[in-house]
Amino acid sequence: MSNKTVRTRSADSHSQPWHNWSRTQACTPAFVHQPADAEGVSAVIAAARADGTTVRPLGAGHSFTPVATTDGHRIQLDRYSGLVDLDTDARTATLRAGTRLCDIPGILRPLGWALPNQGDVDPQSLAGAISTGTHGTGLGFTGFAGTVRAFKIVTADGVEKHCHPGAEGEAADLYRLARLGLGVFGVMTEVTMDIVPAFDLRADEHREDFEELRTSFVDRCREVDHLEFFWFPGQSEALVKHNTRTAPVQRRRATPGSIRHRLGQARTFVDEELLGNMGLKAICEVSAKFPAATAALNKFATNAVPERVYSDEAHRVFVSPRRVKFAEMEYSVPLEAAPEVLDEIREVLQARGIRVSFPIEVRAAGADDVPLSTAYGRDSAYIAIHRYFKEPYRDYFDLIEPIFKGYEGRPHWGKLHTLGRADLAQRYPLFDEVAALREKVDPKGLFLNEHLRSLFV
Repeated sequence: MSNKTVRTRSADSHSQPWHNWSRTQACTPAFVHQPADAEGVSAVIAAARADGTTVRPLGAGHSFTPVATTDGHRIQLDRYSGLVDLDTDARTATLRAGTRLCDIPGILRPLGWALPNQGDVDPQSLAGAISTGTHGTGLGFTGFAGTVRAFKIVTADGVEKHCHPGAEGEAADLYRLARLGLGVFGVMTEVTMDIVPAFDLRADEHREDFEELRTSFVDRCREVDHLEFFWFPGQSEALVKHNTRTAPVQRRRATPGSIRHRLGQARTFVDEELLGNMGLKAICEVSAKFPAATAALNKFATNAVPERVYSDEAHRVFVSPRRVKFAEMEYSVPLEAAPEVLDEIREVLQARGIRVSFPIEVRAAGADDVPLSTAYGRDSAYIAIHRYFKEPYRDYFDLIEPIFKGYEGRPHWGKLHTLGRADLAQRYPLFDEVAALREKVDPKGLFLNEHLRSLFV
């Protein structure tokens, strides 16, 4: 099936100052463009070439790094979204690159299909999620880039190329090396991805002893569909989310105004807002003003979160609202190293007396063959540290990052880190090939900014 593009004129304008979701990055683009098709993308690239500036695509602004910052031309693909084709025999869906993750369940589930996995937030654009290495949790599943079977991209010459395993020449090289490309190869316009029959999740959310969970994490990941946990530093227990895939159930949604609807809204408000977002924000605010209270507040937060078991459509379980702003660093390490890494993090925080009011998040994902994927060639554990956006994060992150680096850690491309090209080349076996292709496709650096130049040049 297909859905024709509605062609409208690109909305071009002089920009206003911009900052990302977490307020860790800011810039003022010279122009903002919202093209509705590949021809519009090509026109923006031609304009940037003509005036000697640069082009950077922007999705939802959820990256913590400067990956999307620019003082040149910005491209936003919100007008270029939706389903292009559904191939049920191949089990793939082709979507326009500007499609938001939050909209995909509404597109695919009515047709009986779903993405194989999902992360815990979903405002990102599809291209942005793929290009920065977004992932969920579950050893049986890869990150988004690992499910890409083909894509179209407009490169610095203004030509849209169809990149897939059977392609030839540059398009073949782009498919092999640039499925995850941080936007340095061009602007993605369409993506063909794996899909699976629609499914539900049975969620089991509860507390467990942190030490037992830490030491058994590798085995536990191999036994369940989706496992993750949150640990407030210094606490003896962690908050576990264990999701099991089940056959979809036809549900009759409560109508607005009904008692069932109001009760459902009330529980969601208490569980996700009052005890989750609003409660966490209050804890972070108090901790920022009174650091000595952090340990007691973390204990309260660990014990206050309700334990519950429930089932729902997969995307409703995977995704949680994130209304408390923070800065984040996340590294992948070899799965088997996770217990030792967590132990070292605990030890260094205790030794330095660091007080942190945000939990550490731990997940896992299966190995893939995407050269710049954080899970390239290895099953991986993901360990993410956070800091409330009103608190300075640099000292905390600088303390933990050497631990990650000591275990062959690879940083999430959209989250804060200090690695440059030399470090990255040591961690990604094909990094030099990727960098050479970038130089060949875009020798003048049309798609680079200062941050990306430090990574690839």
